[in-house]
Amino acid sequence: MTQYLPYIFLLHTLLILVLAVMVFGLTRQIGILHERLAPMGAMVNDHGPEVGEMAPVLSATSIAGQSVQIGGASKAGRAMLLMFVSPSCPVCKKLLPIAKSFSRGEKLSIVLVGDGDLAEQQDMVKSEGLESMTYVLSPEIGMAFQVGKLPYAILIDENGVIRAKGLVNSREHLESLVVAQETGYGSIQAYIKGTMPT
Repeated sequence: MTQYLPYIFLLHTLLILVLAVMVFGLTRQIGILHERLAPMGAMVNDHGPEVGEMAPVLSATSIAGQSVQIGGASKAGRAMLLMFVSPSCPVCKKLLPIAKSFSRGEKLSIVLVGDGDLAEQQDMVKSEGLESMTYVLSPEIGMAFQVGKLPYAILIDENGVIRAKGLVNSREHLESLVVAQETGYGSIQAYIKGTMPT
């Protein structure tokens, strides 16, 4: 039995080395995965008005015939979340029930913004049960904010300042915009830049 001790010791040493290499490899993969998953908030990828700037002041009429002011100081003292949507966008339709639940809060008013055929927009309002929400049909608003992809959302505070914006594909993305005022970071890029060394 003692003649096998050097071989057993060598085998144990080799096993420990193999395990150490595997742990190192797993640690590296976890780091790579963390980098890929880091942006949990809405991603900003446009060239419109920047976070911290005053939002363009625009007037529009909702498809229900109500006058809507975008930007400027809010008379009701509430922040406004512009959500750019389209009837042909499946992700938009997935987010609409979430937007409806957000609109029930007292500190935030949500304005859905679309463009295109009025009949298609009205059909979406009816099929998704959006009658209680403000829905504006205005390509001018999208151009003023230079929105290129949907669904996209912009948070404007009660003073008319853009506080957050970005592509929104999930509840977490919408929530990241809503809590932007609390954290002081208007985008996930600003958060990462402010907390991670370059």
